[in-house]
Amino acid sequence: MSSLQILNACKSYGTVEVLKDINLDVQSGEFVVFVGPSGCGKSTLLRTIAGLEDITAGEIRLGGKRINDVDAAKRGVAMVFQSYALYPHMTVAQNMGFSMRLAKAPKKETEERVRKAAHILQLEKLLERKPAQLSGGQKQRVAIGRAIVREPKVFLFDEPLSNLDAELRVQMRAELAQLHRRLGNTMIYVTHDQVEAMTLADKMVVLNGGKVQQVGHPLELYDNPDNMFVAGFVGTPRMNFIKARVLETGTGGTTVEYLSDHSGGRLQLPLKNSTYGAEAEVWLGIRPDHVKLCEASDAKALPLTISFIEELGDSTCLHGALPNATKLSVLTHGGRRDEQTPVTIRIDPERVFVFDRNGERIRD
Repeated sequence: MSSLQILNACKSYGTVEVLKDINLDVQSGEFVVFVGPSGCGKSTLLRTIAGLEDITAGEIRLGGKRINDVDAAKRGVAMVFQSYALYPHMTVAQNMGFSMRLAKAPKKETEERVRKAAHILQLEKLLERKPAQLSGGQKQRVAIGRAIVREPKVFLFDEPLSNLDAELRVQMRAELAQLHRRLGNTMIYVTHDQVEAMTLADKMVVLNGGKVQQVGHPLELYDNPDNMFVAGFVGTPRMNFIKARVLETGTGGTTVEYLSDHSGGRLQLPLKNSTYGAEAEVWLGIRPDHVKLCEASDAKALPLTISFIEELGDSTCLHGALPNATKLSVLTHGGRRDEQTPVTIRIDPERVFVFDRNGERIRD
């Protein structure tokens, strides 16, 4: 069994609390990705699982057994770091089998495991080379191979692709996904890149400020975020947020007014039976691809002053501001546009998320 449970885990450095009451259940064979901004605690959480850091409170269980006090080398986990950490004087084969030699494993068994890992990672022709003769992607494969040779219960990856160029990162993402399918092991992966997280994860764990904000399948977090942080962090381009005031709410829906100096800025939302009554201030969350360009004569049109245009090939992202200076992005498809040309936009009320003043999602 390679399931992992984290129960009420906390980690402090003196008076600084880095991890706050973390609860997480990782099923055997899952690919779980910790994602969040720099300083959110994702690497610290990974290091506590590996045994490189002790938690201040709580429990970590692997296969149902408490491992808080188990030495890192005996936990049955293998970690791949951001830096390759290969010994420059050793060959690829020697680097991959180094942990086995330290454990005084039989030479034949070590060689067999190295050959098996090299076959999985397509490194057979590179076994006699030294790290200086390898590309960045090949070095990362060797680092992963070193972990495979140990045959761990859980693989831990701490931003392993961040040192690679963009094209190689895409390639390595695909290779990691294929590796997971072939091995079937539990894998826990740390990244600050939410695109990387959504590409790889069976389950995504979004952290911020040392707390778990939401856990679920990447598309679940994209389509049904619990709060403004998750809504804004998951998805590219980033979700738009517009401040509004509730005018009326009931079984027929909720009417809100944009806090803008533009007349007619009202929106009828399908949100019913909200506990937030008239005059409550809320935030409306709208993804850029749910904002549509429209004619100025449209009764629900809002003027958008464009400040910057990103041409992305098959799509174009217009960055601008509403009359009240609220920033807004619109994702469109079509030809080139001029920043000087004014546009008007319309928001699809069926695709609007509503959040309270504290950033928590308001639901029916």
